[in-house]
Amino acid sequence: MHLATLLLACASVVPWLSSTEATPPQETPAELQARLAWFREARFGMFIHWGVYSVPAGEWTDNNNHGEWFLKSTNIPLSQYVHYAQQFNPTKFDAKQWVRIAQDAGMKYLVITSKHHDGFCLFPSKLTDWDIGATPFKRDPLAELAAACKEAGIRFCTYHSIMDWHHADWGKRLANNDSAAGTPDMDRFTAYLKGQLAEIITAYRPGIMWFDGEWEDPWTHARGVDLYAYLRKLDPTLIINNRIDKHRDGMAGMNNHKEAVGDYGTPEQEIPATGFAAGVAWESCMTLNEHWGFNKHDQKWKSPTVVVRNLIDIVSKGGNYLLNVGPTAEGVIPDGSTQCLAAVGTWMKINQAAIHGSGASPFAQLTWGRCTSKPGKLFLHVFDWPKDGALVVPMTGTVTKASLLAQPGTALAVTTGKQGVTVILPAAAPDAVASVVMLDVTGDVQPINP
Repeated sequence: MHLATLLLACASVVPWLSSTEATPPQETPAELQARLAWFREARFGMFIHWGVYSVPAGEWTDNNNHGEWFLKSTNIPLSQYVHYAQQFNPTKFDAKQWVRIAQDAGMKYLVITSKHHDGFCLFPSKLTDWDIGATPFKRDPLAELAAACKEAGIRFCTYHSIMDWHHADWGKRLANNDSAAGTPDMDRFTAYLKGQLAEIITAYRPGIMWFDGEWEDPWTHARGVDLYAYLRKLDPTLIINNRIDKHRDGMAGMNNHKEAVGDYGTPEQEIPATGFAAGVAWESCMTLNEHWGFNKHDQKWKSPTVVVRNLIDIVSKGGNYLLNVGPTAEGVIPDGSTQCLAAVGTWMKINQAAIHGSGASPFAQLTWGRCTSKPGKLFLHVFDWPKDGALVVPMTGTVTKASLLAQPGTALAVTTGKQGVTVILPAAAPDAVASVVMLDVTGDVQPINP
């Protein structure tokens, strides 16, 4: 019997497939923080949206603004859309090169779409024929990326859509799904979803399971709690974002209910105005241009300055930055992405100590830039270099040493006064994007409110 058929047939009698009453394992706050430790240390990751929607490259009839939502935004019949799989042959795909691009940019983890909303699986699944095996490519890009990540010391992670426009049992079918028959059955669909997630965890051991597509009515809080419990039992070390549940506050991305499950919040295309309470983990995901999936007409790339300052802003508020690339159907990360990331990497090579493993700023606001911190250290990210050379830091506490990360051997003079600590800087900024001043501090550091 085909495994897909077996799973569906057994869904009513096998608890791990069909139950919606499982309880997540109990975990102390300290245990949660230990599980999240590598995530907090990393701070910067690469998001990859890649699938058969890369083939049309954004074009359909007289509109060239489509992306990964191609199946829905064009209203193309599903029976026609599936033929794009026969054109998906990324012969230029090089997993080691992709990982090298991420590593050189200073990224510490990689999240790739194992399945997006169109239901296409970027891995060989025994539960469906709508997967990489339906393409001329045949190879397993997830396996190749997982191996390349392991070799490079990068955490491999996967994105998996809960919503599935292709599957006949997803409870809210698209009007252009002309292939589905019968009545949708969410218990059968949940069995299918669990089966595929078990395949992914077993084969690739992702560090994060990044969910999306949970907002439609067929997915419920009870199903989210059950799925969270199921995955935590499969892999107790797995980190799971809050989109597994129903209580995300829109694009702001944070849980808005005390019973919500998920290990961290997911703001999308925005950075929170302030940080969150100590212990609350979150990650802003953003595109490098205006689409997640590849669109050959979209050349509106973020500048390296914007990306670096976004990264600094996010880390200064205690968050992570997940920055997206959308590769072509040939398996190439576009030049606009690689050029920007290379420039970001140049900055990171000098200043990574102020990002990796750093935490939130003690200051609510600074007029000249941002601050990140580690025990005994403050990293002052100066966007606006003071014309008089005096950088005022509104704080109490003792500074034992001040230096520029770009010039670590040179000590900077420091004075103290009513406004706080003043660091005497060179006339010119080492970096026009953001120059980092490192303060070694002792004693109780407290901000002086203006």
